[in-house]
Amino acid sequence: MSLDGAALARGCGGTLSTADQLCGRDLDRYRRALAGDAPVTVACTLQAPLFEEIAEEAGAEGRVAFANIRETAGWSADGPAAGPKMAALIAAAAEAQPDSPIVTMESSGVALVYGRDETAIEAARRLADHLDITVLLTRPEAVAPPLRADFPVLRGTITAATGHLGAFALRIDDYALPAPSSRSALVFGPARDGASSTCDLVIDLTGGVPLFPAHETRSGYLRADPRDPRAVEAMLFEASHLVGTFDKPRFIEFKADLCAHSRSRITGCTRCLEVCPTGAISPNGDHVAIDPHVCAGCGSCAALCPTGAASYALPPVESLMRRLRTLMGAYAAAGGSDPVVLFHDGEHGEPLIHALSRHGEGLPANVLPVRVNEVTQLGAEVFAALFAYGAVGARLLLRARPKHDLGSLHRTLDLTNTVLRGLGYDPEGAGLVATIETDDPDLLGEALRAGARGTPAPNPARFMPAGDRRGVLRTSFRELQVAAPAPVAAVPLAAGAPFGGLDFRTEACTLCLACVGACPTHALSDSADRPLLAFEESLCVQCGLCAATCPEDVITLAPRIDFAAWAEPRRIVKEEEPFDCIACGKGFGTRSTIERIIEKLRGNHWMFAGAAGEARVRSLMMCEDCRVEAALNEGFDPHAGPERARPRTGEDYLRERAERNGQTV
Repeated sequence: MSLDGAALARGCGGTLSTADQLCGRDLDRYRRALAGDAPVTVACTLQAPLFEEIAEEAGAEGRVAFANIRETAGWSADGPAAGPKMAALIAAAAEAQPDSPIVTMESSGVALVYGRDETAIEAARRLADHLDITVLLTRPEAVAPPLRADFPVLRGTITAATGHLGAFALRIDDYALPAPSSRSALVFGPARDGASSTCDLVIDLTGGVPLFPAHETRSGYLRADPRDPRAVEAMLFEASHLVGTFDKPRFIEFKADLCAHSRSRITGCTRCLEVCPTGAISPNGDHVAIDPHVCAGCGSCAALCPTGAASYALPPVESLMRRLRTLMGAYAAAGGSDPVVLFHDGEHGEPLIHALSRHGEGLPANVLPVRVNEVTQLGAEVFAALFAYGAVGARLLLRARPKHDLGSLHRTLDLTNTVLRGLGYDPEGAGLVATIETDDPDLLGEALRAGARGTPAPNPARFMPAGDRRGVLRTSFRELQVAAPAPVAAVPLAAGAPFGGLDFRTEACTLCLACVGACPTHALSDSADRPLLAFEESLCVQCGLCAATCPEDVITLAPRIDFAAWAEPRRIVKEEEPFDCIACGKGFGTRSTIERIIEKLRGNHWMFAGAAGEARVRSLMMCEDCRVEAALNEGFDPHAGPERARPRTGEDYLRERAERNGQTV
């Protein structure tokens, strides 16, 4: 492949020196590079195991990063023009990636084989030397009894299942034990419902409906079609090795105090609950709970979470965006133009890119591949930052039959494309951020060459992303607007967007401030000095809790991005003069509210009628402390109302009738 030394020097700094066999006869050059303290980037992934072994021997394993510039850049019909791309890939690979948190699961090998016939019993027999086996047959017909009772064989149907590897809990109906005297076929005794069982593994050979949503991602739940011998063999091999301690990444970092799910038993945001494919997210009071053992890492919840309560940890969004900033900066410095970023995963996307480079035309020179754990983890802040940095397009490589539901991803893309159109990046409305859903490398190449290109930012941003996800989100969109080809003050958005304002019917607002207590992001606030309601639009996530809580129904959501409002401090929505206590002078309540209460009660209620009522009216003009003192001094009994008329009985009616008739009672 061709190497453009000048482009590499401009993008990465320094001078270029080459080696014919860095992993062979030139290996000492790599060892000399490790001898210093500086980080080392190796632009070869084929011999990564060898380079990692040598780095470990030198005690430098934490300083070595790898970049693939062969399959992603050099092996291409555009290879001679791919110098800026190579520089960008090498520079981005040098960005440090933080370690991901992990979750530990323990399995003692207690396994339940769930099936219908002898296939389940045979599978159990094959696994009995490796696992502690129990067989559960659902609605079996004629099943020959085993010659030796090496493991229990029971009847039952699983009606509910929860848990994960090492911690499954099952509810079983039609549970029954076999009769030891079963001769030609198993005969089961009396059945009962509601039995429970726990196990470390569930091996499902029923061929029916899976016990879990997105069952392929549920650790410890293995399922195969009993009519497919190859699938059964592969499953048995996997099951036999699931004993011991296992680590999996903690994909989502969750901060419950930022969650806008609920307040005071009023439901607000439910975005994550709607999109989680595995059922790992459940309501938990004012917030949600995410089970890290069940989470499969699709990242849809983090991509849609408006407050940043859920954020992706593999890597954190701040780390990913620093890598993108370096990628785009090096590409521009090396002389590259019209960059399009291709996001892909390692399991599906990487082999497809390699096949295109080895057997096709390879990636275009302006397409910069970026590997992520799951493409569905990407949020709007990533795409906003990319176009602010100078990108003209972004593509997301997905399977022809995706593993996860893509509804949440398309919501994110629709939001991003709406903003890009509004700011002039996409004057033709072609959709600059789009998916490529294919398993064919040639179709991938065609889609990349035919995809829409937008208008690049005239003065690309170079901001450094920092802070939590919501802060990065706001910063990215602000920078996108500043760098835009045709900046506008506001862009209207569709309902459900994570940005927006609130429209208030201020004439009906009583300043009860219930909305302030319900707001999870403090977009709504009050003051300790005087009665007022203030609103800061950049903090609003459109969760709707304020509108649902308001007793006067004066708040309406207005989804939009108002960049002018974001640049302003909080605005006063409504402010009134406080009512000063007539006894001590302390301000309390609002003047309009106190006066309205007095107007409604004076002369219209027995407590506030007559001369005594005027004293009680005066108590309404006092603060809470003075009001209590006045009530004690006057000996006011709130329960001492006027005497009520005695209830009339049947005797009263009989006496009155007798008196009218001149009779004596």
